[in-house]
Amino acid sequence: MRLPQSDRFSRSFLTVVLVAASAWSAELDDRVTAAIGDIAPHPRLLMTASDEVRVREEIAVQETKDALFALIRKNANEILVQPPVVRKQEGKRLLSVSREALRRILCLAFVSRITGEAVYAERAIGEMVAAAAFSDWNPSHFLDVAEMTTALALGYDWLFPLLTPEQEAQIRRAIIEKGLDPSFTGKHGWVSGDNNWNQVCHGGLVLGALALLEREPQRAVRVIARALEGLPCAMKEYQPDGVYVEGPSYWAYGTTYNILCIAALESALNMDFGLTEFPGFLETGAFPLYMTGPTGNHFSFSDCGSRSGCFPAMYWFARRLNDPGLLLFEHSWLQKTLLGEASSNDRFLPLVLLWWDGSVPGTPRQPLHWKGEGLNPVAVHRTSWTDPNAVFFAVKGGTPSANHGHMDIGSFILEADGVRWVLDIMGRGYGDLEARGMGIWNKSQDSDRWRIYRYHNRSHNTLTVNDQAQDVSGRASITAFGGEPDDAFTIIDMAPVYEGELAEARRGFFLLPDGRLWIQDELVCGNHAADVRWAMTTRADVTITGPGHAVLTEQGKRLLFELHAPAGAVVESFSTVTGNAWDLDDPEIKQVGFQVKLSKGESETLAVLLTPGSRENSSVGEVLMPPLEQWTDK
Repeated sequence: MRLPQSDRFSRSFLTVVLVAASAWSAELDDRVTAAIGDIAPHPRLLMTASDEVRVREEIAVQETKDALFALIRKNANEILVQPPVVRKQEGKRLLSVSREALRRILCLAFVSRITGEAVYAERAIGEMVAAAAFSDWNPSHFLDVAEMTTALALGYDWLFPLLTPEQEAQIRRAIIEKGLDPSFTGKHGWVSGDNNWNQVCHGGLVLGALALLEREPQRAVRVIARALEGLPCAMKEYQPDGVYVEGPSYWAYGTTYNILCIAALESALNMDFGLTEFPGFLETGAFPLYMTGPTGNHFSFSDCGSRSGCFPAMYWFARRLNDPGLLLFEHSWLQKTLLGEASSNDRFLPLVLLWWDGSVPGTPRQPLHWKGEGLNPVAVHRTSWTDPNAVFFAVKGGTPSANHGHMDIGSFILEADGVRWVLDIMGRGYGDLEARGMGIWNKSQDSDRWRIYRYHNRSHNTLTVNDQAQDVSGRASITAFGGEPDDAFTIIDMAPVYEGELAEARRGFFLLPDGRLWIQDELVCGNHAADVRWAMTTRADVTITGPGHAVLTEQGKRLLFELHAPAGAVVESFSTVTGNAWDLDDPEIKQVGFQVKLSKGESETLAVLLTPGSRENSSVGEVLMPPLEQWTDK
């Protein structure tokens, strides 16, 4: 039996004049008030009744979509036999519970709408009722509130005609009393913050406001107008090229909620109030693509992880921009998900079926060589988009003081022959560190954050001078970039993060036409002597074959490490095990590099050549690179 559709219940109407007293602009209040006069009926958040028909038809005729829906339905069936969510806080967070509630409700409600089977709707409603009965949704850590509000807003809207009057009232009161109203109590930094909290909190609350709009018009105006004023504070970070300062995985978090907000405004009010027009926002759809190497893993800078599954948000961008090439790596991860090789429990996975137009991705139209500016500028170079054995490397400038930042300025990663040879070992879980009383969110120079090995520059593929931390107040910029096949390079001025240690520090990366990578550091010592440590991190086995040579081996493949300068320096292998109770040691991870001593005022050049095994026989002659200032003249 089919579920009742939205046209089976009357469309609510607004007859009152809304006067919203707020701290934000009256103009925004007026614009929102005018827009909500033409509110769409339930279901109006993301997937309308017509979208539902379209998605159902696509599942019926497209093999991959049918397979994905079968997987989502399997997940829903597993939820059916589990007890409802309970309020269990871990440290200062209820976040895992909120995310699980969202995963369950979205999955169950989606399957219910596609199949018409009441058992899924009934269980989704049960999950909403259980969460509505919580004492609160942990407003002291407002991400928890935002994600729970998202969960109940979507369930309330999608299953509205199936709610009893008692269920409707209970869920509506919970969204108001535990979601919307606490956002106006006390001071919340996320309201005008420049990080993912802004996007997640505003996005979740806007969904809550739109779900209840007929019954709570004044609250809705306040929430939506505040979001329209606050979101630009975070969205400005996309300027000018779409780089997300917190890295690809946090891109997925913040940007997904930004899209949820935009998509819900469009589906409910038929307008986005200009949010998609912000400089860099639509451009950011290509950011995860650029950040992904042939292995399918990301350039995992800052607190970002390498990768575990597809990003549903990418399907929205591909559809919006009519650019299926954006889905090159997403499609690969989707296939892995369908095969059980990657996680299928992404709470937003059903939205792939809503946002994907079904087009098969071809070769991306984006260039092989690209740089993006902003607070954390990055550059990427690759020899091919489609060759799994392509050479790929990425580098970053920026500042440790960025949101979720590490002391990874000048760091790089390298892939070749299907192996990630040079990697970022990423951060570690926050909960354990917080439980130890460590102030990991303090970004001062002497913060506990920099006592943690994985956050310090010693663990990254960059320089450490006199065993000191990089300067948190410094910011390294990309000063030169070449994007031609025979002239592919990036130069970074790192001196600002070595203030007091080095007078000059420039780092250049040159991808030679034959696929070898040349790394050149030009240093000028400051007012006292400097011990400089050059290091790169790897999981490969490292064999030192001579004073200036090493061979890295992994998966039966190899990478040659050649030290070309300075004369007399010796290649070493460094352990990454610290023995500190707060560090997450991994004995399989090691570093290869060298150390040099510089006298006061001394100039020195460091030069390393990395040759993938597949490029050994095709390499052309000895490399003699000129000073960095001449690279732009090559």
